[in-house]
Amino acid sequence: MRYRKLGSSDLEVSEISLGSWLTYSGGVEAETTRACTEAAFDAGINFFDTANVYGRGAAETAWGEILSSRPRDSYVLATKVYFPMSDDPADQGLSPRHIAEQIDASLTRLHTDHVDLYQAHRFDPEVPVEDIVEAFQKVVDQGKARWIGFSEWTPEQIRAAIDVAGPGLFVSSQPQYSMLWQAPEAEVFGLCAANGVSQVVWSPLAQGVLTGKYRPGRPVPEGSRFASAEMAVSRDLVYSDAALEAVQRLVPIAEAAGMSMPTLALAWVLRRGEVASAITGASRPEQVHANAAASGTELSADLLAAVDEALGDVPVSEPTLAPGARTGVTRR
Repeated sequence: MRYRKLGSSDLEVSEISLGSWLTYSGGVEAETTRACTEAAFDAGINFFDTANVYGRGAAETAWGEILSSRPRDSYVLATKVYFPMSDDPADQGLSPRHIAEQIDASLTRLHTDHVDLYQAHRFDPEVPVEDIVEAFQKVVDQGKARWIGFSEWTPEQIRAAIDVAGPGLFVSSQPQYSMLWQAPEAEVFGLCAANGVSQVVWSPLAQGVLTGKYRPGRPVPEGSRFASAEMAVSRDLVYSDAALEAVQRLVPIAEAAGMSMPTLALAWVLRRGEVASAITGASRPEQVHANAAASGTELSADLLAAVDEALGDVPVSEPTLAPGARTGVTRR
């Protein structure tokens, strides 16, 4: 496993990380969660990404029980705040009160006194950006988070927050990024790199579509992510006949290069120096090891050209608002 520096922070994160979005929030059983987490450590993965909203605390609770048995300095732990945590309309967003309440709740569930990275899961245009920045700075000043990141903010929102915060507070951006979803390359990558902000990307395997196991015109395989109602909630982002056909054109390219489809897809994401880590999900320990094997894999210029040709115009390449994201910035 190779490691990369996370933005302007002092954190070194594994190129492949383990996330808990659709899996450890209820999609898989507790013992499988434990087995996958142990497999991650065995593979050299040190970066674990979760969020308060995943199972409304379930994913954090699961990892709190598992990770607390290990030395706190042996892993980098990230969580997030923004989405509703109850039916109370006030129990969401990035108000200073909500951030303060949710960091404490997350730390309790995670059985730790701090997270290494606390991320705004989306931007909140209803709260003045100055209030958002000050609330996150307070979390850092209190020692409850070492660094701050954000997920799926628009360039306007990124610029506004950095203008207020100055350099050093925000160290990571978490966009969707894969062969099939290339939108962040248009604006976000360059803007963040210029401000010491790395990318930790979600869905680098396009929720499993880039493994090649889903075939055009065929039912989804039994036991796969999209066969589970709990884990198929965001399938429409990446699942279409055109996408499945493009992936099948990639299969012989991967085979000719002597690598699996997941390795090709993850190495493609990691070819960009702006990306510090690719967040992967896993419902079986062997998937963790297979994903980790992509670290350090180099792709030749000829191979990348073949990938581009196979994909054609299928990938999303224009700036695209993420699910749950809103545009705009409010100032005091």
